Amino acid sequence: MNRDELKDIILSALIGVAPEADPATLRDNVPLRDQLDLDSMDFLNFIIAIHKRLGLEIAETDYPHFATLSSAISFLESKLSKS
Repeated sequence: MNRDELKDIILSALIGVAPEADPATLRDNVPLRDQLDLDSMDFLNFIIAIHKRLGLEIAETDYPHFATLSSAISFLESKLSKS
């Protein structure tokens, strides 16, 4: 899976928890929670959506890797290359 496909999956998961979000305005290196005003339940639902879409186990200790769009893509690339 390439970076663009992963980005699409992440954006789709974000839209699922924050339907008012405009993916075109998201900046790669700014915290997603700040950009989208996500609370802890929204963030957890975002992680769950990615888990369901990719079938990857995402440990709570890995949540910080989803802080920004860029870091989430890099983390998922690494995780998928190992599986």
